Amino acid sequence: MGARVVRNGEAPAMRSPVSWALLGLVIERPSYGYELVQRFERTYGDALELRSLIEKLPTEESVSEIVRQPKPHYRASAEGVTRYQDWLIAQVHEERRRSRLFARQLAVLEPHEALAVVDRYEQACLQEAKKTPISSAHDPAVDRSAGLAGRLVCEEDRLAVGARLSWIEYARREFKALAGRPSSR
Repeated sequence: MGARVVRNGEAPAMRSPVSWALLGLVIERPSYGYELVQRFERTYGDALELRSLIEKLPTEESVSEIVRQPKPHYRASAEGVTRYQDWLIAQVHEERRRSRLFARQLAVLEPHEALAVVDRYEQACLQEAKKTPISSAHDPAVDRSAGLAGRLVCEEDRLAVGARLSWIEYARREFKALAGRPSSR
């Protein structure tokens, strides 16, 4: 689940994308525990405790609940929604950090080695692109937000692959130019 940091008596910081994904499910639609676990397993494959970021909805006992076990429902707390939004925005920095790290690590290789990695990276990007559906036609059986999520993911994937392929061509030109020069190492 990753290291947790406690600041000034606050709840430990959530670092796992899985924790944030579960919080996203609660933000999307308040649920009772069993349904939430089912939705999480169906969407993400695992479940985690969210502590102060979700809260139990108050319920009124009915006759049917007295006979059988009540199903408590949960929703995201105001703090949970705010922290979820903050985490989403922080992903911009994290994605940039990973891209910069990859470029810097690639640059330490000799040009011919870097070109080989660029070629393999291009093939990996193309293989990933093949796994992504070209369009996300709305299936009436899928709930509305899942259809939107699918369309957003497809478009983000399409644009990201295009950007990566453009960067690959740029990197390839740069390393080919360096390969023609005498080595400075």
